[in-house]
Amino acid sequence: MTRTLVLGGARSGKSAYAERLAAESGKEVVYIATATAGDSEMASRIAHHRAARPAEWTTVEEPLALGNQLLRWSSPERLIMVDCLTLWLSNLLFSGGQEYPDVGEITLPALFHEQQDMLASALTKCASDVVLVSNEVGLGIMPMGAVSRCFMDEQGRLNQSVAAICDRAVFVAAGLPLVLKG
Repeated sequence: MTRTLVLGGARSGKSAYAERLAAESGKEVVYIATATAGDSEMASRIAHHRAARPAEWTTVEEPLALGNQLLRWSSPERLIMVDCLTLWLSNLLFSGGQEYPDVGEITLPALFHEQQDMLASALTKCASDVVLVSNEVGLGIMPMGAVSRCFMDEQGRLNQSVAAICDRAVFVAAGLPLVLKG
């Protein structure tokens, strides 16, 4: 089993690259989508992505319990693609409908770290090849607002922890992959 983390910015080509890896694997593909349709624009994006995926791929929509889904679909005959960790992290951050202050310390919901720990554990146990897509959000300026800075920090920590578990890490910019690990 090979675990690959594909990183990049918005519209960098990271998802297209990850989808090529999945399609070229020769394995049954299970696509775990973490997006939720919070508004009509996002619903339209989700519908577009759904329609563009190969019909033979199994699509699972899971906004929170990602580790559970990795274990549920685990099989050496499968490749599991997760798109994307960034939306998943955002879902966890706002999972309880909590309001966050504009300034000061952010108290994260218990589910936030529980699900991240579950993901790390599942990645080490999963018998499938796994390709995970995530945004690299730390290349820009420091965002305004406590929750935005907290999200940027937590996304960076998540990317580091997943990259440490993965056999390969690839950064995609302008549609071009740069191998960082493996």
